[in-house]
Amino acid sequence: MSDAFPNIKSVVVRVITDKPVRKTPYQVKGVFMRQYPDESIIPMLDGSYRDRFLYPRVQVKILNEQIYIIGVHEGVDPVLSLAEKFEMFDFGNITFEAQDCDIENVEEQFIPSSRLVRYRFITPWVALNQMTGGKYRHLTNQEKPSFLNRLLGQNIIFLANEVGINLEDNIFTKVKVTSLFPRPVDENKWGAFMGEFKTNFVLPNYIGIGNGITRGFGTIYGMFNPDSFTFNENELKQEVSEKAPEPIAEQDHDLESISASDVPKPKRRRRPASKGQKAAQQSTNGPKKQGRSSRPAKKRHKHGGQQKRKPQRTGRVFSEEFDIEDDSHNTGNQISEDSQDSKDDSKFNTEKHHKRQHKF
Repeated sequence: MSDAFPNIKSVVVRVITDKPVRKTPYQVKGVFMRQYPDESIIPMLDGSYRDRFLYPRVQVKILNEQIYIIGVHEGVDPVLSLAEKFEMFDFGNITFEAQDCDIENVEEQFIPSSRLVRYRFITPWVALNQMTGGKYRHLTNQEKPSFLNRLLGQNIIFLANEVGINLEDNIFTKVKVTSLFPRPVDENKWGAFMGEFKTNFVLPNYIGIGNGITRGFGTIYGMFNPDSFTFNENELKQEVSEKAPEPIAEQDHDLESISASDVPKPKRRRRPASKGQKAAQQSTNGPKKQGRSSRPAKKRHKHGGQQKRKPQRTGRVFSEEFDIEDDSHNTGNQISEDSQDSKDDSKFNTEKHHKRQHKF
């Protein structure tokens, strides 16, 4: 491989358990962190490497009531190391015996292809967040496919940049969704689609694209090798064409082209200072002056003689999602917030293990 296209590896571990797993990815990660606290994979699960990797190198998913662990690039060896130690998963109210692991190693990922490769979304693609969703709603039905094509192309270029791929050629995308009307996703006002897409870029199976990656959204599978597919195998094989990947036809009006130079490289956000760091900074800068603050006082609205308060959001809030937005004023990668959708997660995802990752 050349310097522009290093050999990026990926691994998929499917854990075979004694009973169906009906848990969320957060619950599974919580068990991993509690049972294997010294494993090298833990910093890739608890948010310690969020400043280092904008795109998660390890992703945990529940597909077909089975645990899937995907490792990309730096996450490959930690995933393989952890899989060797699986025996039993204790969720408190239920335990699962790990009977076996189905491991698939793949090389030469995240590289351009001379032909279009077909991928299927096997979980909803949460393409729209609050900002892009507002833009999408004001488009005509004729403009919406092009918007989704550009959005997907930007995400692919972001993934390439994240793993060190220097793209010189344009990325082509052709999205085919089952409906142009997005399905709303919880209180975040996100919009999700089902369908498939074609692109001239090789992507690992089971990785996530768009918003909600850590919740299992946007999971893809390449349709170029249907014989190796084991998830909803019968249904997918009926839809998979036996033809080889099709050549790129730039005159195809449904095919969108985007240049890497058109996508700003995401900037890593600095973490807010901890209490200890703030205290040290205050002691260095001297004590605060007493008296009235220069900050304008907050207005209080009274209703019935009592102060009206904003309703508190229920559940935990996560900030581990990754998305590139179609915005000319965008200066970097937008990290959206993700909320927990299971009340039982607090039993398995303790503050000790997730204090770096979660906002309460």
